[in-house]
Amino acid sequence: RTRETAAVIPAELALLVRDVPDFPKPGIVFRDLTPLFANAEAMRCLADALCEPWNDAGCTKVVGIEARGFLLAPLVAERLGAGVVPVRKVGKLPFTTRRVDYALEYGTDTLEIHSDALAADDVVVVIDDVLATGGTAAGVAALVGTFSARLAGFGFAIELGFIGGRAALDRVTAGAAVRSVLTYP
Repeated sequence: RTRETAAVIPAELALLVRDVPDFPKPGIVFRDLTPLFANAEAMRCLADALCEPWNDAGCTKVVGIEARGFLLAPLVAERLGAGVVPVRKVGKLPFTTRRVDYALEYGTDTLEIHSDALAADDVVVVIDDVLATGGTAAGVAALVGTFSARLAGFGFAIELGFIGGRAALDRVTAGAAVRSVLTYP
């Protein structure tokens, strides 16, 4: 894609995001990416847009957050010439792990990464589908920090700006870059 068309892509991608009212509970509008994922050209455009901020960052690893981040991270990694590292919920990884507990809106959860997934000389970008409260991404940043790897930043397909996740990430990641392809203010 050229720079002239890149500005049009998010608007075209947004047309493929389905709003599902009252899911997972009344009053919530769920932004469903599955129609976008089902469109090959849209996925190529989304992957290109997710990569753009990191093209010159020297990323060696792309961390994908369970579950929809798993769909996007390999596409980004392939374009960046980097490896893919999954971060999963407890008990899903088969090797020894490092774990972190992180805050949710109403409680806590735990994430794990393989204990040999990163090295101190790795440059990491974290990829996920949605930035909402920022709690999950902040937990992943903490996991990356346990390896002393350099966190280049975060890439999201969608940011729900009205929830404030970007500000929450800024508070816990010392200003790592946060980039979103689509933002719902």
